[in-house]
Amino acid sequence: MAAAGVVSGKDSSSVVEWTQAPKERAHRVAEHLNSYEAEWDMVNTVSFKKKPHTNGDAPSHRNGKSKWSFLFSLTDLKSIKQNKEGMGWSYLVFCLKDDVVLPALHFHQGDSKLLIDSLEKYVALCESPQDKRTLLVNCQNKSLSQSFENLLDEPAYGLIQAGLLDRRKLLWAIHQWKKIKKDPYTATMVGFSKVTNYIFDSLRGSDPSVHQRPPSEMADFLSDAIPGLKINQQEEPGFEVITKIDLGERPVVQRREPVSLEEWTKNVDSEGRILNVDNMKQMIFRGGLSHALRKQAWKFLLGYFPWDSTKEERTQLQKQKTDEYFRMKLQWKSVSEEQEKRNSRLRDYRSLIEKDVNRTDRTNKFYEGQDNPGLILLHDILMTYCMYDFDLGYVQGMSDLLSPLLYVMENEVDAFWCFASYMDQMHQNFEEQMQGMKTQLIQLSTLLRLLDSGFCSYLESQDSGYLYFCFRWLLIRFKREFSFLDILRLWEVMWTELPCKNFHLLLCCAILESEKQQIMEKHYGFNEILKHINELSMKIDVEDVLCKAEAISLQMVKCKELPQAVCEILGLQDSEVTTPDSDNGEDENTGMTICPASAFQSNLLLVLTASGGRDDNPTEISMSPNVSRLTPA
Repeated sequence: MAAAGVVSGKDSSSVVEWTQAPKERAHRVAEHLNSYEAEWDMVNTVSFKKKPHTNGDAPSHRNGKSKWSFLFSLTDLKSIKQNKEGMGWSYLVFCLKDDVVLPALHFHQGDSKLLIDSLEKYVALCESPQDKRTLLVNCQNKSLSQSFENLLDEPAYGLIQAGLLDRRKLLWAIHQWKKIKKDPYTATMVGFSKVTNYIFDSLRGSDPSVHQRPPSEMADFLSDAIPGLKINQQEEPGFEVITKIDLGERPVVQRREPVSLEEWTKNVDSEGRILNVDNMKQMIFRGGLSHALRKQAWKFLLGYFPWDSTKEERTQLQKQKTDEYFRMKLQWKSVSEEQEKRNSRLRDYRSLIEKDVNRTDRTNKFYEGQDNPGLILLHDILMTYCMYDFDLGYVQGMSDLLSPLLYVMENEVDAFWCFASYMDQMHQNFEEQMQGMKTQLIQLSTLLRLLDSGFCSYLESQDSGYLYFCFRWLLIRFKREFSFLDILRLWEVMWTELPCKNFHLLLCCAILESEKQQIMEKHYGFNEILKHINELSMKIDVEDVLCKAEAISLQMVKCKELPQAVCEILGLQDSEVTTPDSDNGEDENTGMTICPASAFQSNLLLVLTASGGRDDNPTEISMSPNVSRLTPA
């Protein structure tokens, strides 16, 4: 029985290493590869290994490695030859670009297809026109999947491992493959996803030196993984150097009760217009919404309904949007099987959607069980979105954003248009160049450095200064970090766009600040930080985080020396505020220009005096009797 591992290092693309392994190890790893528990959010230990040999050179026999062991870079792989059908057990022969042919790998108990399937996550393979047994590498007619497969999928597609040398610790995750130039999107996502995969044993010897990462390797990896991502490196033109600033005392913030249906009704005029919109947003920001109100209020918060529209105007809008939705739905519904065979993008979108829908929030009553109408609606809405925005189509993670919307709306059309509005906000997170993710990580680093430069320095010393462990938080807006009910509260608060721009970054800061003491006091390194942050999932108090994040925003608003870079991130640069020392934003004693605070400051400070506590024992949301009658159109 043989075993393979795909590894990556700073100076190489993906590397395949092959070694013999005992049968019981292979059996155990095979079970893990098929286990749902092997999810992308499971993290154990991460380490790195320099590539000591290239082009199939045999490694040394140190630590008892078989003389038949070999490794090679996937960038050097030219083709793979398979056995003839009906020839007994299967085998594979790897041919490298310099015409080196490696020894045949025999699969006495099958599973050669698993290796091929896994390799296709890193290189494009297609049959040779001359010989169907031969698979050519990086052929032009097959691109890597445009998806977050390696971020949101099982690690069976991340690391191909079927038993390794010795039974040491569970192992390392993959960096990135910067040489996959033909699909930088997939290369980027693979790079980030691999640090959050839970994988089996690495090929490690007894020499402790092989466990050490070379200095700056992690920084180099991340800058390659997301081109243009530069955090806490040498000063770049146009970037402001932020020194330690006294932000002053942080105010105490209290949350209020959720906005009730009665409060909402009092703010609606006879024609159905919402009155005092700013005040209503403030109340929603301060306490969220009662569940009975969400179906109505979310349409306004997401921009599906204009705040100043009448009831009659909204009824007409819904009719118009219903017609538009079903026209788009008919487009993919009417595609025949023969047509779809000639449309690879539509096939890929459908395949990804079907795969994701079957595992999205299945513990929620709305989506549990077989043949659940909620799952069918999820599928249909996501397929229709592909018609709405075919350039983006479907990317893994989008089902996470749709699920709470459909749960609340209980209506296919309304859920679609709310989802489309939400995707307008989130679009850059899922685009091929990932500009939104790059920008947010840089901005988050800037904010965290202002709040706690010491913590930032510690993270940098542990190769964690890029805050890549926050990647999932930003990508799908904390969907995997909080319980389903808490996500409903968190999202509606964020949709108010109060108290400032990019409030979700302050939420990240609040969470990290809460974990700082444990991370630093226990001297967590790179691996432990990853593991600790991932294990916070479902353990974070949403109301506590909202209070802390709001308090941070108030603290920054009152600071007279807020750096311009921070002002721009929080959207504070366009308004004016008069301070006791100045009428024009300039300190009389120093002549320093003060970054003006925005107009929301006065509103928030007034709210601080309002009474109201938080509900520490939220009740379960009862299911509407209409849920059981949901059927796809």
